[in-house]
Amino acid sequence: MKLLRYGPVGEELPGMVDAQGDIRALSPVIREFDADVLSPDGLRILAALDVEKLPKVEGSPRIGAPLPRFHEVIGIGLNYRDHALEANLPIPTEPIVFDVASASVCGPNDPILVPPGSTHTDWEVELGIVIGSRVSRVDEQAALAAIAGYCGVNDVSERDWQMNRGGQWGKGKSFDNFTPVGPWIATADEIPDVSNLELRLSVNGEPRQHGNTRDMIFSPGYLVSYLSQFMTLHPGTLIITGTPAGVGLGMKPPQYLKPGDTVEQRITGLGSQRHEVVAG
Repeated sequence: MKLLRYGPVGEELPGMVDAQGDIRALSPVIREFDADVLSPDGLRILAALDVEKLPKVEGSPRIGAPLPRFHEVIGIGLNYRDHALEANLPIPTEPIVFDVASASVCGPNDPILVPPGSTHTDWEVELGIVIGSRVSRVDEQAALAAIAGYCGVNDVSERDWQMNRGGQWGKGKSFDNFTPVGPWIATADEIPDVSNLELRLSVNGEPRQHGNTRDMIFSPGYLVSYLSQFMTLHPGTLIITGTPAGVGLGMKPPQYLKPGDTVEQRITGLGSQRHEVVAG
């Protein structure tokens, strides 16, 4: 299943994408995507629905973030070898973990807001993991069973705040509209091989990133298991799993986003995003 939310900001409704790519309204069935719906039982109930009997959503509504609010957002840094090398940083021997403000989440086509005075706003196409079951101190097999689905994320990063303002990466990741998510959450059964997904990102039509999840240092199952050793993960938690090479920081000379730019990305099975870059 491909689960999404559509409508104006703050008024989004739950929906599902049918086999023809049309949006079907889920509001006659559920009020919202909450912990009960994301659970294995909740997803089984949705999977049993006759999608063709759900009301079709007409037109081309705005697509919002696929959850009304993520329980928390956890970032993983330098999880692709080529990205660590372009950043001139050591290959991690354990996952690098940082927090991202959940208030930074926005829809997959909402504008990227460049913070006032910023000249170092960067792009990062990433695979997102959405937790569906509460997990604590689990092995990789149980970790995979706790994943409700996967989504596309752009982990927009203000590099000056990230790298030069006291060593807390979350400072550069948590501005408004810095975490576009979607367009949908693809349930785990929709993604038969999460270790072989192609990620692409372009700026103003120019290719910047082209990677594959097979090049991740730490797999999704390992990451969920690892995090669960020292924190309890709750339904609705979003884990952002790192980005391949091709970010603006790694270019020679570095290049960053400015108002008027357009950023587009696509991940196999997880749809596409498109953002106009504007002054925040």
